[in-house]
Amino acid sequence: MRLFVGLLPPPPVRDELILALEAHRPRWPGLRWLEPASWHVTLSFLGEVPDRVLPELRARLADAATRHPPLTLSLTGAGAFPSAGRARVFLTGLGGDRPGLARLADQVGAGALEAGAGQTDRRRFTPHLSLARCRADTDVSALVEAFGAFSGAAWEAGTVDLIRSDFGGGTTGGGGARYETVEEWPLTARAPRGQS
Repeated sequence: MRLFVGLLPPPPVRDELILALEAHRPRWPGLRWLEPASWHVTLSFLGEVPDRVLPELRARLADAATRHPPLTLSLTGAGAFPSAGRARVFLTGLGGDRPGLARLADQVGAGALEAGAGQTDRRRFTPHLSLARCRADTDVSALVEAFGAFSGAAWEAGTVDLIRSDFGGGTTGGGGARYETVEEWPLTARAPRGQS
């Protein structure tokens, strides 16, 4: 099955983002806007994972979760991959405990590799939440500038989710993927002194 590990923003955060995007979406009908129910922050993309690897993968992810406290995060700003001038993905970034988020992503990715899942050519972690995709390189500079001032409310990411992706439906305008949480683990470590 095709899997990744991620964080899911809670419904109030999704609702706030939906409202903030309302004025922008009609001006960009050529973008394939992702459904809010599928919004997530990817910590580690695993790809196709054989069933025999799942028990060890689950154990490694559970272990990683126990080593990290809940993270206070917020959605903020706008950007695009690979660039605003020739975008394939329009996104919002993350603020808050970015160092803790990077450590969690690193440990989750390392654990997945040790379990025999995951990508050996792991890219540098760039925390973001994808909002829309482009079929061809698209200049979204004006959209990035217009949405750049977005700053969402802080929220607590308290679980790590193992998510299955099935292609065939899931974006407005057709295509895309449908996501289903296979299992989740609470982030249970205590925050270091002076942090909340």
